[in-house]
Amino acid sequence: MSGSVSYHSSLAAEDIVASDYARRGFALRERRWRGPGGEIDLIFEKAGALVFVEVKKARDFATAAARITARQIERIFTSASCYLAVMPTGQDTETRFDAAYVNGAGAVEVVENAFGV
Repeated sequence: MSGSVSYHSSLAAEDIVASDYARRGFALRERRWRGPGGEIDLIFEKAGALVFVEVKKARDFATAAARITARQIERIFTSASCYLAVMPTGQDTETRFDAAYVNGAGAVEVVENAFGV
């Protein structure tokens, strides 16, 4: 997949996931937020809690899930920690880390607390 096609495919997947969270009452705070560890695809808020979401798109959910590496999770945690540092309750802010997978048909599968924290 060319860089441009991959970029636009990622944006479309993020749009699909953002719509899914919005339907469930989450407010989008940030999109492609960049911290010291790298980019966090989507950050939502609901009832004062923050949800950091990594979005992956592939032909099927299993392939999308396999694209999240331990190193990437570490980078997400590093950036999220920086994001939380400017929140009123800092690191004590209620948080969750989700993975959202989009398959070739545009269906979404969300795994809440996907990174074991």
